Amino acid sequence: MLNDPLANALSIVMSYDKCGRKEVVINPVSRIIRKVLTIMQDRFFVGSFDEITDSRGGVIKLNLLGNINACGVIKPRFSVSLDTYEKFEKRYLPAKDFGVLIVSTPKGIMTHEDAKRAGIGGRLLAYCY
Repeated sequence: MLNDPLANALSIVMSYDKCGRKEVVINPVSRIIRKVLTIMQDRFFVGSFDEITDSRGGVIKLNLLGNINACGVIKPRFSVSLDTYEKFEKRYLPAKDFGVLIVSTPKGIMTHEDAKRAGIGGRLLAYCY
């Protein structure tokens, strides 16, 4: 039994990327994992992915590009407001404007830059650079 499927998925992606593999299979799949992978795909950290549905939660085949330096889940899921984004950027990202924090907001899951532009806070989910 998995306690945190998102952490497991990002850990598998990270280890396969460091090994130099080009494809990874992630299961089980949830809406949060799908959205986080979509954000990572939009930022060119990972390639395309195909979802295969089955009776046990689904499977994603993800193509890796080799562009990930580090990614992981932020535990505990800190609450963040508009004026505290910079504090967590300094903590989890190596440099300013390098990498992305993924935040769950009332308007959906998005990057910290999009959340700052929208002027909303939320809960930190993951980081990637």
